[in-house]
Amino acid sequence: MTHAASHPRAESTRCPREQPAAVPAERVSLRVLLVEDNSADAELVLRELRRGGFEVSRSIVQTPEQFRNSLWRERPDVILADYNLGQWRGIEVLNILREEHLEIPLILVSGAVGDVTAVECIKQGATDYVLKDSLTRLPTSVRRALKEKELSHERREAQKELARKVEELAQSNRDLEQFAYVASHDLQEPLRMVAAYTQLLAERYGGKLDKQADKYIQYAVEGATRMQTLIQDLLAFSRAGREGVAAGPTNCNGVVESALKNLEAAIKDSGAVVNYGGLPTVAANPGQLQHVFQNLIANAIKFHGAEPPVIDISVDRDGEGWLFSVSDNGIGIAPEHAQDVFVVFQRLHTREEYPGNGIGLAICKRIIERHGGHIWVESQEGAGATFKFTIPAAAAEPAASAAALTLTAAAGAR
Repeated sequence: MTHAASHPRAESTRCPREQPAAVPAERVSLRVLLVEDNSADAELVLRELRRGGFEVSRSIVQTPEQFRNSLWRERPDVILADYNLGQWRGIEVLNILREEHLEIPLILVSGAVGDVTAVECIKQGATDYVLKDSLTRLPTSVRRALKEKELSHERREAQKELARKVEELAQSNRDLEQFAYVASHDLQEPLRMVAAYTQLLAERYGGKLDKQADKYIQYAVEGATRMQTLIQDLLAFSRAGREGVAAGPTNCNGVVESALKNLEAAIKDSGAVVNYGGLPTVAANPGQLQHVFQNLIANAIKFHGAEPPVIDISVDRDGEGWLFSVSDNGIGIAPEHAQDVFVVFQRLHTREEYPGNGIGLAICKRIIERHGGHIWVESQEGAGATFKFTIPAAAAEPAASAAALTLTAAAGAR
């Protein structure tokens, strides 16, 4: 074609030895769909791509109908479109790509386009634009577009894989929770029978056989009782994961009062003092939140030091939620064990020192996280512990009472 032959860049493609650095060592296959109504310009574009190291297979179209038909037939790697095409514009290619649900890089190749128009085209989804008097940068632009397309594909695949793994993990957790619930539930009846008959043995034959027999019976009774407690704890842990939150406006002062009533005996026996007051209304399940407070207060009583337990419950605003603190003057927790205490069955002391199965704090963690908060402990060994947790505020909170309440051992007996 005369125009192409007279173009200095077109002539340079016939003499690659004059510019060896412009020709890559390995040519790349490239399927191009060229939207161009000027055959001479189309030839210049294709020659520049070949000169830039591409092995080009191309299809040239001029109308939207031709473009739409060629999309699925040609399956192009990249689309090069002139901005002005007589009856339509190259940027309208993006609308067709969206209608066909295709993600193919679009590079606008135009004789003249202002900076504002170019930026607007990029905002609408064009990958790049190249002026026809600067076609030497077209191969670089194409390589960048292909690289971005590859990275975008890899990101989508990675996101799909991550979503699949997350769903698999969620299903696995649901299966484990269901298994724990069913296994714990089904174990209760036979274990109840074992516990009942071992207790009958202890009552009927205690002291009537030798000391060794009495010891064996005692071990059986203690083992059966401990297993019953463990199964009940497992059921509670399973329910904390399976049951819905069913959160509503919950007055924390009432929740703490209910927890303290359940702990009256322990408070009286230990001489504990529990200070609380002015607690807010939060968005929570009352029963589950009561379990959290009750467990934290019970632990503070259980793990007290030489002095009677003193437990302070306070709260601070935390963005759109609340930050609760439950502090005590007990034996404390070494910092290196601050995360271990929330792991199911994780115990820092023997059963002879302190009873329990190491499930309580794991249940608290599960409850708080299902409410959209998180829980942690700040402590030093021998210096008490402060358990902190966050929880969302209620949609409309009544004014909290500023009066502080103190529950002493004597008051706890009411």
